[in-house]
Amino acid sequence: MSGDTTPPAGPVLEIEGLQVHYGPRRRRRRALHGVSLSVAPGETVGLIGETGSGKSTLARAALGLVRASAGTLTVDGEDVTSYGTRQWRALRRRGVIQYVFQDPLRSLDPDLSIEDSLTEPLLIGGAGREEAAARVRAFLPRVHLDEELLVRLPGELSGGQRQRVAVARALVTGPRLVILDEPVSALDSANRVQVLRILEELRADGVALVFISHDLGSVAGVADRVAVLYRGELVETGPTRDVVGAPRHPYTRLLLGSAPTLHDAPADRAERDALRALLHA
Repeated sequence: MSGDTTPPAGPVLEIEGLQVHYGPRRRRRRALHGVSLSVAPGETVGLIGETGSGKSTLARAALGLVRASAGTLTVDGEDVTSYGTRQWRALRRRGVIQYVFQDPLRSLDPDLSIEDSLTEPLLIGGAGREEAAARVRAFLPRVHLDEELLVRLPGELSGGQRQRVAVARALVTGPRLVILDEPVSALDSANRVQVLRILEELRADGVALVFISHDLGSVAGVADRVAVLYRGELVETGPTRDVVGAPRHPYTRLLLGSAPTLHDAPADRAERDALRALLHA
């Protein structure tokens, strides 16, 4: 584990009344409005919504890549709302928070071997080269990767292997919070199941996960709670079983009706059209 040996009590991520706006003052566009969300150690929260709902903006705010217009943001017990670039860089270098991109081929340096890609965050965090290499080799079984892959380049791996490398790169530093952006959307069924099982196993380590997806079907099997974003607002949140079994908001029902992995068949077309009309009224 990196950073302090004793994690603080309470949520790993706590967001209160978060607002984010883009653009100049006269043409400001609201990306998030009054969003409140917390993630506890060992908890997986699924962040659901269509493109443009604010999912990526929330993730970027939690990573310090965009500044909040209002509200507060706490990561691992630190109020980071007003952190500057240098403070955020120090927090990320400690390995407290990590991010897994949707496309591992673009997030991994094509000219670095898999071993170099995996040891890099440990070296940045202050580990020696031998220590980093040993930690990487000890971690590989956790993500079902063989040591023989360490000498290869990202382009020489399958899509499923690359995504597991991306997950390993985020986890090898011993983070307390990992944000995953559509981590299985580009994978086939077998690799999707394998990656989801790896994420499920992380609960025992107390790692907090935020699983971003537009697909409720992928999230329902791994998330303890679901948070639904619509047009920058958190319209519904609760235990996954409750949200899936008895959704309260029309938008959540619309998402459920579009998720055949959760139902024998999609919702009736007339019902979906009625919900869309209600949402856009």
